[in-house]
Amino acid sequence: MKLKNAQILMVVFLSLSFFGQVFAADVKWHSFDQGLEMAKKQGKTVLVDFYTSWCHWCKVMDEKTFNDKKIAEELSEKFITVRLNAENRNESVTYQGRTFNNAQFTQAFGVTGFPSLAFLDSEGNPITIIPGYIPAEEFYYILKYIDKQCYKQKMPFEEFKKKLECKDK
Repeated sequence: MKLKNAQILMVVFLSLSFFGQVFAADVKWHSFDQGLEMAKKQGKTVLVDFYTSWCHWCKVMDEKTFNDKKIAEELSEKFITVRLNAENRNESVTYQGRTFNNAQFTQAFGVTGFPSLAFLDSEGNPITIIPGYIPAEEFYYILKYIDKQCYKQKMPFEEFKKKLECKDK
């Protein structure tokens, strides 16, 4: 009888541990139009995740990078996160007064590989686009660099990684 109780307790413990990890790193994704509207109201930077359903590295990015607790917290606190299926021709976005389907918008942004991440300022102006998979450790530095707006000072990213601060203004 004691063994059965111990087994039940172990299953409950493992379940709670698993679900705690899954929910702790939950990034809230928005549509492009909704995200841009929220960014303007909240004065936050937008992260657009251009992905496809067949993309292996997009799935790895979801599992390893976006699901990292530290990354999820940084994104939730300081960014508006947008997810856009780059090949979807049935969904559309409105950008700078024009309407595009997702595939057209992806092409207009110059995205040619997946995943690709675009950062936009709170007014929707492009900051940068980063193609390819980014491990969580590196992505954390990128988020800090963008959030602190070190790109405006043209500070080299590698220099920022050493100090975690921008140059003096």
